[in-house]
Amino acid sequence: TDNKPQILKAHLERTGGRVMTRFPPEPNGFLHIGHAKAMSLSFGYAKKQDGQCYLRFDDTNPEGETNEFIDGILETVRW
Repeated sequence: TDNKPQILKAHLERTGGRVMTRFPPEPNGFLHIGHAKAMSLSFGYAKKQDGQCYLRFDDTNPEGETNEFIDGILETVRW
């Protein structure tokens, strides 16, 4: 689009040019081996670039979400 340079400029002003990633698991189950790649990429790349990774819970299936799963994900990510 024609506004890409303006979007990039605004982004760099907000972030100071820092790399920012996110890891968005859904809290409707425990993390499994399939999440390992996403966690490694999201947290590892941000760390390597002196950036920041945000843990953001996706809530696309609220009926299946429980505090047990949220706590389990937090515990795993802290590790």
